[in-house]
Amino acid sequence: MTRSPSTLPRLAAPGAVRPRDGQDHADRVALSAATTEGAHMRTDDVRAWIAERREANVFHVERIPFAALDEWGFEDVTGNIVHRSGRFFTIEGLHVVEADGPHGDGPYREWQQPVIKQAEVGILGILGKEFDGVLHFLMQAKMEPGNPNMVQLSPTVQATRSNYTKAHGGTNVKLIEYFAPPDPERVIVDVLQAEQGSWFLQKSNRNMIVETTDEVRMWDDFCWLTLGQIAELMHEDETINMNARSVLSCLPYHDKAPGALFSDVQLLSWFTNERSRHDVRAARIPLKDVRDWKQGVEAIEHVDGRYFKVLAVAVKGSNREKVTWTQPLIESVGMGLIAFLMRDFGGVPHVLAHARADGGFLDTVELAPTVQCTPQNYLHLPAEKWPPFLDMVLGAPRSRIRYEAIHSEEGGRFLSVRARYLAIEADETVEPPPGYAWVTPGQLTALTRHGHYVNVEARTLLACLNAAAAQPRGGA
Repeated sequence: MTRSPSTLPRLAAPGAVRPRDGQDHADRVALSAATTEGAHMRTDDVRAWIAERREANVFHVERIPFAALDEWGFEDVTGNIVHRSGRFFTIEGLHVVEADGPHGDGPYREWQQPVIKQAEVGILGILGKEFDGVLHFLMQAKMEPGNPNMVQLSPTVQATRSNYTKAHGGTNVKLIEYFAPPDPERVIVDVLQAEQGSWFLQKSNRNMIVETTDEVRMWDDFCWLTLGQIAELMHEDETINMNARSVLSCLPYHDKAPGALFSDVQLLSWFTNERSRHDVRAARIPLKDVRDWKQGVEAIEHVDGRYFKVLAVAVKGSNREKVTWTQPLIESVGMGLIAFLMRDFGGVPHVLAHARADGGFLDTVELAPTVQCTPQNYLHLPAEKWPPFLDMVLGAPRSRIRYEAIHSEEGGRFLSVRARYLAIEADETVEPPPGYAWVTPGQLTALTRHGHYVNVEARTLLACLNAAAAQPRGGA
């Protein structure tokens, strides 16, 4: 049974007020999370459907020399990689100086690197609709050139402004009319969130969930799923893409915990102090001037062979708005490791969050997982120079792992960038060093309603933890 339009919220009459807490949305999200079989497709059939969509279209990605890039090239003066339209994104150089202390007078790090600069805000939008009284989400089996397996479940709409204004000369972005702009009476989630601060310079996307009662036109690459079905698929490797994970992390959930180790005021005060004590100065510099990086025929890479590479690809995707194109991508050197340590306090689950400073963040610091790194970049160093808790995560016994899956990062900018995502039960000996704090998933969820508090890697883990734990009030 489709929900009647009259049951959706309406604009209040002049002078009238409405509840501020969105309890109705949280109730419906909990019910969707507890519903593990959808009205349109069984969860067991989703895997076969994704494989079928992979086979039904022609996908091909080939590495090419930079000289073979079409409509992209190196700028004469700066050496930056730019699109001839001036749209999409650029790859430039970044010089970062990070200092600790209230006046930036503490220990500091300094480095230079290539970075993606994309000024325009993209739309990551998921369309929601009730079927048989349960909220379903319209997911797309979308090909991205950087996906290791080509096709993953993505938001209904995943597009930069250049895409949905057709700067590439391709076809219209399907269903963009629900999100640009949205009907304010149909919005469940609408917040700007940052992408990777280590590879993007101040990049934000508009994370959106918008509900409809329309009869939505369906294409072969789209399907309606409940949150419970999506949560089950999040336990599988490389199935739910990064953008979908980010959007779903922002859903409103009931926080059933009776309290937290620190009050919300204390948490925000600690976080504000972390932002205040880090002085991160990030300056754009010409790509050709970046120190310790070398440019070859097919790649720009670090002289030590670590961190990442910039390279070029030629792409064919028969179900994309533009069928063939070339573009630069970033490729990581080694698989990432992203983990929350978890511990109960007073019977309430907490995760150990890190106030992480990255050169590309808009506001210096965002809350990150306990460990977020590529181990290969550290294993040659003595253990005392490793990131905190890396040894504990690498050595965690299977009995303490509460969540584990391999997820790939955004396939539109990164080539086969993959990370092992973990939630690990910590013992009572774990004490947070400076820059770390125990927070509840509910506190992190509350912060996702605001931009630039919780980083994209932490949002992935939060989406997995929230969807698995959600239940409707009063039981399933």
